[in-house]
Order: sequence, then structure tokens, then C-alpha cells
Amino acid sequence: MLDHLGIQVRDVPASRAFYDTVLATLGARRMMEFGDVLGYGVDRPDFWISPVTGDGEGHETHIAFTAASRAAVQAFHDAAVATGAEVLHAPRIWPEYHPTYYGAFVRDPDGNNVEAVCHAPE
Repeated sequence: MLDHLGIQVRDVPASRAFYDTVLATLGARRMMEFGDVLGYGVDRPDFWISPVTGDGEGHETHIAFTAASRAAVQAFHDAAVATGAEVLHAPRIWPEYHPTYYGAFVRDPDGNNVEAVCHAPE
């Protein structure tokens, strides 16, 4: 349903370092860069970050990235921890969503809830 998503961040270098690290574990990379506007993806940029353009406080956003395997979810979690990210939920099965929902949740440098999720069994 979504073609691409963009969020605004307060500290582009900190967010660049975070997303460069954690998205690499999911097979994605920074593909485009227009100054402080960065596009990430696998085949094309579908996740974008750009600097905050106002004085208002941001609101927490939840972003879930697809992981090809449970090992990729674990790698995402480990990479996020290595950047100093706050762990909201370590990798585990979430049966309340569905029997094979395996996800990990962390906070990015702006306090957003960022998740990697694998829907495949084992």
C-alpha cells in the first residue's frame, strides 16, 4: 500500500549513522542523498529521512521494517544496541499479532519506535 515513507529528524548525522547501521542488517542501504535528505532501500529508496523544518516537537512514530529471517531481526537488534539505541523489546515471538510474528523494537536517535519483523516460521 505504501510507496515510500519519510520522517523528519533533529540530528541528521546521528540518524544517518543509526539507519546506515541497522538497515544494512536487513539488506537495505543509503541509495540517494540530497544534502541532508537521505533515501534508503533495497531496490529503490522507499524510506527517507530529512531535517526537522520547524520549531515544534516531533511525535513518536512507529516504523516496522521487513526482515527476511529471524536471524536478520536478531542482527538488526544487535546492530541497534551497538549504536547505543534503547531497546524497547528484544527479539521474540509476538503471538498476540500472529503465531509466527517475530520482532524486535528499539528507539532511534529521535525517540521513534523502530522495529524489524519477520513473519516466516522459524
